[in-house]
Amino acid sequence: MIKLKQAVIVEGKYDKIKLSNIVDAPIICTDGFGIFKDRELRNLIKSLAERNGIIVLTDSDSAGFKIRNFIGSFVDKKYISNAYIPDIFGRERRKTEDSKEGKLGVEGVSESVIIEALGRTGILCEKVEIPSRRITKADFYELGLSGKKNSALLRQKLLKSYNLPSRLSANSLIEILNSITTYDEFIGFVGKAGSDICSE
Repeated sequence: MIKLKQAVIVEGKYDKIKLSNIVDAPIICTDGFGIFKDRELRNLIKSLAERNGIIVLTDSDSAGFKIRNFIGSFVDKKYISNAYIPDIFGRERRKTEDSKEGKLGVEGVSESVIIEALGRTGILCEKVEIPSRRITKADFYELGLSGKKNSALLRQKLLKSYNLPSRLSANSLIEILNSITTYDEFIGFVGKAGSDICSE
């Protein structure tokens, strides 16, 4: 498992499943061309990019390049590392027909091809600081972010503070928080937000 500080942007859920077995990093799906209409998703990607950078790993077909170029239109290029899958022709196992251009996407290539693509960006040579304490589901419960009277309100304050989409699942929120903040900063924020709620 490769630990990355950057978030990795892929096209779909099968790409995310494939990548989650290779890298330890937030993996964000564009939902294909869904990113063109989803302002919250674009804001999330931009926020992640400005904090720790992003790696764009889309398919090597025309659709993948269209998505890649679109991301470059709203995220400053200094925050983007582009990882390219080489042109490998074939068909993904779950599909009954070849893709329009006949090329394998991220989900269809081997782990070694993905690692090589990431390696060409230079990011695998960067030093990654692994926090001594990660935020967990148990922390969410103990701090009142889940299972308590004001949990929903507290989570909304947290999401708004970090400029994250309001519909993020708890698991996704924990994953992203671990990539953009430290445990101590998170504890400090929750304590302040909780006090604000009690005084309202």
